[in-house]
Amino acid sequence: MKIIEPFHEMLFIQNKGKLLSHIEKAGRICYKSEDKITAGSAESFVKRIIKSGHHSVIEHANISVRFICDRGVTHELVRHRLAAYSQESTRYANYSEDKFGNEITVIRPYFWKDDSEKFAIWKQAMEQAEKAYMELLSMGARPEEARSVLPNSLKTEIVMTCNLREWRHVIKLRCSKAAHPQIREIMRPLLSDFYKALPAVFEDLYKTYNPS
Repeated sequence: MKIIEPFHEMLFIQNKGKLLSHIEKAGRICYKSEDKITAGSAESFVKRIIKSGHHSVIEHANISVRFICDRGVTHELVRHRLAAYSQESTRYANYSEDKFGNEITVIRPYFWKDDSEKFAIWKQAMEQAEKAYMELLSMGARPEEARSVLPNSLKTEIVMTCNLREWRHVIKLRCSKAAHPQIREIMRPLLSDFYKALPAVFEDLYKTYNPS
């Protein structure tokens, strides 16, 4: 059994080099102010749009993110609408195969220290789940059947694609202190990356949730 930390990877930003200009061109249609477009007007326009609450304009651009996290977290992620998802399937992934290292991989619950009794109980439960899973496969069970004993902590990969408006909504919900600690664990670093890539779009959220 392998224990890893969760992480994310930004896979794709639509029109990355010209994203703000793309949004500005779309948004100025509303006001018929295309004549005000200049070489440096896009950033300030997008900031004003967001501040005014005219957020439908930023739906014209998408970002795709790959999350490596536990399955409990993905159950929360997929509740968000206006998003596309592609997730590692436990129906077809056979973790007894060489490409998976002949073992399951689980996500470390960061809220328990490695030397704590709670962590020891969790680790024991993960090892028992792995043993039961492998035994079921060895008895001829298909992966889609044996997965019944796999835990919430099982590592999974999921690609999530949203427009910028939806990403802002996701960040607001999942970076707040009311969110589950494990989803905050992956969303706060993501917000930092969003801010670095598109400060005009995410600066206000970055300042609010201060993930660094």
